[in-house]
Amino acid sequence: MGNDEAQPDARGAVNRTDSDRRNSRRAFLRTTSAGVTSVALAGTVTASAASAQQAAPAAAPQGAPPASAAALAWAVTPACSGQETPDSIEGPLFKPASPERGDVVTPGTQGVRIDLAGVVYDTACTPLPDTLIEFWQCDQNGDYDTSGFGLRGHQYTNNRGAFLLRTIIPRDYWGRWGQRAPHIHTRVQAPGSPLLVTQLYFPDDTKAYGRDFAALNAADRLLNRACTIALTTRPGGAYSGTFDFVLKTTS
Repeated sequence: MGNDEAQPDARGAVNRTDSDRRNSRRAFLRTTSAGVTSVALAGTVTASAASAQQAAPAAAPQGAPPASAAALAWAVTPACSGQETPDSIEGPLFKPASPERGDVVTPGTQGVRIDLAGVVYDTACTPLPDTLIEFWQCDQNGDYDTSGFGLRGHQYTNNRGAFLLRTIIPRDYWGRWGQRAPHIHTRVQAPGSPLLVTQLYFPDDTKAYGRDFAALNAADRLLNRACTIALTTRPGGAYSGTFDFVLKTTS
């Protein structure tokens, strides 16, 4: 475990051909020591307010409190604006070759659960299927798993550009850029398109670990409010969240 001052930078190439990415997916299934869980992303994630569709995930995350179907329904996300999602620093703790999976919570991990859903669009608001999204974050103590792949994983959007991540709310921590507000790192790349590296944040009124998210957000000089996840509370203190990425598809 460690924070973002503990480890050297590690970067992996993501700009791959369709054939390379398919071979890579098979390699993950064969070789990852952490074990790969394939994620079936059925069309249960809302595309936008324009379609006004809501759907609940097929099953509650392991260890999450039970909830009614209405409580699990995703909040409708704003219509795609066409405004490109802002980029941010990658930080030093990215690890290539993460498992392909949608649920990144490993056994023994505690914390406030969140199911994060969304759609990846281009700047013309067209959904982008088969987009690679890599997620990594710290745990409920502010530590990153640097020896394994806890709270790390990658997935591909489905044929409607949708994704679903099951994880926990991360904790704040002190690092080389000062005190960091809770955030989730992402790398997003549609086939043949430039790579977007960014970080997702949480609203000021988020309740987790007794922390003051408003004060933490205000003190984080890297935070971009345009990258704030929209949250809906669920029974037992868990959350459903939504965030739509908008990518430029030309360099």
